[in-house]
Amino acid sequence: MTTFQQRRLGVMAAGFGTFINLYTTQAILAVLAGAYGVPLAETGLTVTAPLAAVAIVAPFVGSISDRLGRKRLIVGAGFLLAVPTLAIAFAPSFAALLAFRFAQGLLLPFIFAVTIAYIGDEVTDAENISLAGNYSIGTILGGFCGRLVAGYSAALIGWRAGFIFLGTLTAAAALIVMLCLPREQRFRPQRGVRAALEGFAAHLVNPRLIATYAAGFAVLFSIVATFTFVNFLLAAPPYRLGPAELSNVFATYLVALVSTPLATRLAIRFGRRVTLTLAALSGIAGLLLTLAAPLGWVVAGLALGVGGMFIEQVMALGFIGTVAARAKSTAVGLYVTFYYIGGSLGGLLPAGIWHAAGWPGCVALVAMVQLVMLAIALPFWRPA
Repeated sequence: MTTFQQRRLGVMAAGFGTFINLYTTQAILAVLAGAYGVPLAETGLTVTAPLAAVAIVAPFVGSISDRLGRKRLIVGAGFLLAVPTLAIAFAPSFAALLAFRFAQGLLLPFIFAVTIAYIGDEVTDAENISLAGNYSIGTILGGFCGRLVAGYSAALIGWRAGFIFLGTLTAAAALIVMLCLPREQRFRPQRGVRAALEGFAAHLVNPRLIATYAAGFAVLFSIVATFTFVNFLLAAPPYRLGPAELSNVFATYLVALVSTPLATRLAIRFGRRVTLTLAALSGIAGLLLTLAAPLGWVVAGLALGVGGMFIEQVMALGFIGTVAARAKSTAVGLYVTFYYIGGSLGGLLPAGIWHAAGWPGCVALVAMVQLVMLAIALPFWRPA
């Protein structure tokens, strides 16, 4: 196995280990409401809690990584992440469940942000796009498997047993990263508080990075809003889907396994701006398709929508390493902050719209966020 192939496997495992934990509860919100006796809308906090934790800690992850290195943080965080995942299986109350979900979020940036910084450090621009695609494939598989395991466990053996299995898979992903991901070769540590502050300042006045952060905000806002509130749509009449059936709906994530490699080829040939535009328009078209009543049309719309959203993520992740001249991990940490702030708000802001206008209102909100993202990103994504 070549060094590049090892990197591919390592970053895919890192992405898998991150996202198998992030959105797991989306498929079992109704089950958790019954288990803990809380309102259904309140269970959305189990999605928001880890996202909020990530947004809080992510800016500091970059500074830590820029001093200490890459692989050791990715591997260490991966193994530690298995602990709160396993603890969820024994959560005695809804408050404890939220606390363990928050603890998961505190560890996730040490995998997500540092892996993207590793990619930006170690490879050329063309390889950067390819590895970012491999990482995204890992996140797609992780996001799908997390929901699938949670949903089917809830239906067959109990949701708590599902989290024991998820904790085991998390530790296995960390082991693969430890064995396969080569140690960083081009990393140059930055020492001192002054260097960290200078890195923050440089990134926050870089309009190309700010535009990229806006894209990240829009991506996760759209994904979380779509897949949280479509659960409420599909669990209610006339669909009445149970937890296992809702897990099957998340198979739409697997469309991104096709769209992501296609995106890398499009970006290399036509550029990131064209690819980002096509992705956003595809995502909006998919959302509009979900407004059709038949379940098949809803599922097809979700597939088209999530395919476009993951293409946006690949474009943004690859662009950070190109635009940030130094302190790449800090640049990625700031991206992760905006990304997960978007995800946190995606789980909260549509709630009022859901009560007032239902699913069509949520679709309109996400479409608007996508269009605003394009208006911000495209002017600043022109080649330097």
